[in-house]
Amino acid sequence: MIASLMLPSLLLVLGLALLVISSNYFIEGTANVALRYKVSPLIIGIVIIGFGTSSPEIIVAIIASLEGNPGLAIGNAVGSNITNIGLVLGITALLAPLVVKSSVLRREFPILLIVTGLGLALILDHRLGVLDGILMLTTLFAILGWMIYSNRNISSNDPLSEDINKELEELPKLSKAKSFIYLGLGLVFLIISARMMVWGAVEIAEYFEVPDLIIGLTIIAIGTSLPELAAAITAALKNEVDLMIGNILGSNLFNILAVLAVPAILAPSLIDIEVLKRDYPIMLLFTVAMLLVALPRKGNATISRVEGGLLLTLFVGYLGLLYYMTVHI
Repeated sequence: MIASLMLPSLLLVLGLALLVISSNYFIEGTANVALRYKVSPLIIGIVIIGFGTSSPEIIVAIIASLEGNPGLAIGNAVGSNITNIGLVLGITALLAPLVVKSSVLRREFPILLIVTGLGLALILDHRLGVLDGILMLTTLFAILGWMIYSNRNISSNDPLSEDINKELEELPKLSKAKSFIYLGLGLVFLIISARMMVWGAVEIAEYFEVPDLIIGLTIIAIGTSLPELAAAITAALKNEVDLMIGNILGSNLFNILAVLAVPAILAPSLIDIEVLKRDYPIMLLFTVAMLLVALPRKGNATISRVEGGLLLTLFVGYLGLLYYMTVHI
């Protein structure tokens, strides 16, 4: 038993480590290329940094779908959103209460809730098909266009804008050639690490006779969310709370509209009934919970340590539910 699991486990762990490192290089390279071509700092913050932290999920989804494991890709997308809210936001709020100030986030929170509802509507027929994927990607590009347009005149005093400018000032300044090298190498090693993770996860799932959906919801989802966790803790320690919340919002939007679109287009298939009965509704509940604790109303919103602890407890409870259902059903 130990010998047969040693290589898959080793590749899974090495893949996770390499994924975090390559993701950082990819984001740094992409952000520097964007700066070189005079792209707006806000666009870099919202699109490149915000959505760039989801690059591991999209690469894993592509590889898993091409290799005939769409359940792994679907589990990764749904599980990553639950992990981003329950684990990432929960742990970060436990470290220090988070004060959310930006007016920009007031508009983006409801969008995430609407998109989550759209995703649910598209899979109610128990199938994820090509047309669903095309609609998801079209919605993603429409939202990106709206974000860029509506935020083009954002005040430099807005907390989100201040956090982005501060983050870009601290970004390692790379030459044009080095920026492209970072971008290219980051992408190459993202693909390699994702391939290692998918192979290791599938082998482990097959050995224990666990559905690849469960592996996607747990090991892969937590692993691909490590860049978000690292970025969130760093941002919280630097008091860049609005940027951190914006990254989680952007990542979760991307997971629904891009990561879920990959298996829809590359490997159209029936949706596991457990996704509809258990996982997607739980993801929706976590999204509503984040909306309630983090949406600024009159003045600022503070995510307290108690609320962070509650989110983390709910996340651990969800993992316990998955374990119980896997073992006893």
